[in-house]
Amino acid sequence: MSQGVILLVEDNPGDVRLTVEALKENHLVRTVKAARDGMDALAYLHRSGPYTGAPRPELVLLDLNLPRKDGLELLAEIKEDPQLRSIPVVILTTSENPDDIRKAYDLHANAYVAKPSRLEELFQAMKTVVDFWFGAASLPAGSRARAVAAGRFAD
Repeated sequence: MSQGVILLVEDNPGDVRLTVEALKENHLVRTVKAARDGMDALAYLHRSGPYTGAPRPELVLLDLNLPRKDGLELLAEIKEDPQLRSIPVVILTTSENPDDIRKAYDLHANAYVAKPSRLEELFQAMKTVVDFWFGAASLPAGSRARAVAAGRFAD
């Protein structure tokens, strides 16, 4: 059975903890991998360095404000790479700046979600994202055996 990996690219440890908690609430997903910046995320996606043999993520949740390589730069590289471009990338950031939203979609982001400030809203937003990408959306072949036969990622 596939691992159903979500790659969370976020540099704030508190936001990582809360987002992972929200994703694992109600068994929405089993495996969330976190990358602290764009360079770390690229290494994970290319399975290089410490990530040799890492499972391919089936969804990337990407913050825009990252050190070393920001989210828009990373998004551009993902969508330009024939091996990675089919992975859905959802921008998950505090920015509600219309320029950031436009740039993200210009670079082929699959969705843009402004991080809610209240915990219960974050949990609901993550449930909505997972339900859409692993329930309603059709993903390329090999993507999570249809979210483990519509039971999402819970065993």
